[in-house]
Formats: sequence, structure tokens, C-alpha cells
Amino acid sequence: MKIVFRADASLEMGTGHVMRCLTLANALHAEGNECHFICREHPGNLIEFIRKQGHMVHSLSYLENEKVGDKNNEGSVLAHATWLGASQKEDAAASEKILATIKPEWLVVDHYALDYRWEQELKPYYQNLLVIDDLADRKHDCNILLDQTFGRKAEDYHPWVPPDCTLLCGSNYALLRPEFSQLRAYSLERRKQPQLQRLLITMGGVDKDNVTGLVLRALTCCELPQDCLITVVMGGNAPWLKEVQEQASQMPWLTEVYVNVNNMAKLMADADFCIGAAGSTSWERCCLGLPTIMVVLAENQEMAATLLQEANAVKKVDINST
Repeated sequence: MKIVFRADASLEMGTGHVMRCLTLANALHAEGNECHFICREHPGNLIEFIRKQGHMVHSLSYLENEKVGDKNNEGSVLAHATWLGASQKEDAAASEKILATIKPEWLVVDHYALDYRWEQELKPYYQNLLVIDDLADRKHDCNILLDQTFGRKAEDYHPWVPPDCTLLCGSNYALLRPEFSQLRAYSLERRKQPQLQRLLITMGGVDKDNVTGLVLRALTCCELPQDCLITVVMGGNAPWLKEVQEQASQMPWLTEVYVNVNNMAKLMADADFCIGAAGSTSWERCCLGLPTIMVVLAENQEMAATLLQEANAVKKVDINST
């Protein structure tokens, strides 16, 4: 089959949407399917990274001054409309040319700034539509909707999708790369004797507010073991990368900063404790049983983080209190 993904990464929205689409695309490609991505050239995009994964990318121009989102039929603007960098109609027109050439069996959309209007505009150019979402705040016209949020119920989407839409809701449908399940037994086994020798810090691929720096500063007031190794994972587009690297070199404990890693599962499995952002990596940490202090960096992460804390899976903290 031919599958087209419409997802973006940027300094504003982070990398999570593209990364979870890549998990699915890589699995589909391994089974012989052809995957394409349509991505806008936002600052902090992952276009080259996607290409290095072996997928074709069709880029849409970034218009710096195009920030106003279009209104829906009720006259209100989508909460994340400005993340698109164009109106939905403009984005659909640009995507239409690409889809008309590829003629995909499936279109996969993972974007907070797109809803049923974009989906219906492009309906003649794909056979089936999968929407990946975690907001449950706007209407979709799709065949399948996937929301991997812990605690998400199918009825949360009943007002937003057609009656015949297949709803895949909850963390049982989490998009995890194979290496996480492969390392699960190893990771759980080594936690039978708790210790604190390796501390992992991961605040997402962008961390535009430098929460990593705040965490490192807070750790200097903690009594960590003298031989503790701190591992910081960041994306190559992170705006505070150089500052964090300098800060790491001055930490009381050996602190390594890794950029654009491809072995996150191994780093998590080998870590004894994690301070990490809420979001897609939550399910990776849960799979490996990694004890975590979770930091909520966006409003849409609050529900899952609260439910995970109530399930005693994480300890949620307010970064402003550190």
C-alpha cells in the first residue's frame, strides 16, 4: 500500500506528532508498504530526520507571517490553529497536489490544527483516513481514530466522529517501537533491587522553555550518590542545547548530554530513575517500568499525567516549584 502522513514538528509544537507517526510508518515500511510524509517547513522541523528513516517527504513552504487560523462553522478558531502556518483551505490545496499524484490507500493525520474541513476537502484523494489525536476537542470525518492517552474512553469522541468510525482509545493502543517491548523483561528484572546510579532527564525533542536547565539547577540542591551518572537527552533543534551542555559540564556529578539518540529504549532500560516530560514518552517509560517524576509542559498533557499519578505510575510535579 501507499500511505501518506500529514504531521509537523516545530519549536512551538515539539516533535511528538512526527515521532509517533514515524513509529507507525517504520512498522508499515518493514512490511513492504510505501510511506510518504507531508510536512511544513516550520523552524525546528524534522524533515531531514524523516528522510534518513527511509521515507519520502513532501515539504510545504513556511510562511512566517501566516499565523491566523480559520474559523469553524460556529465562528470559533481551533485552539491550536496557528500551529498550521496557513489556513486549512490553503494547506488542503497544497496537500491535494501531492495526494493526487500518490493516490494513497491511507492518509494518516496527526495535527491539532486540522479537523473535518481539511479532511473532507481532500476526501477524493485518499481511500481511508486514520486520525491520531489526544485532545477530543474538534470534529473529524475519519474511518479510524487513535488516541493512546491513558484513561481515554471511546465515548469522549462520540460527539466528534461519524457513527461508523472505529475508535482505538487508551494506552493499550500506544504506538511503541519494537525495542521497548524487547527490553521490557530486562528493564523490569533490574528494578527488583532499586538503586540510584543512573538518572535520565528527557524533556522532549525541543524543550523551548529550557526546563532541562531548571531541572539541572534543582538537582544541585539534592543529595545524589557521589557516583551517580546523569544522562540528558535532547533534540538537535533544541534552542537551549548549548546552554544545557555548558551547564552539564559544571554539574557536581558526571553529566552527559546526548543529542538525537536512536537508542532511547536502551537508555531508559539502563536508567534507575527519570525526570521527564509528559507526552508520548510516558508510555515508553511505563512499558519499561522506569520510575519517573513527570513534568507537565502543556495543558493537553494534564489529564494523562493526573491519571498516571492516580495509578501510582508516576509522581507529577509542578516545574515552577523546583
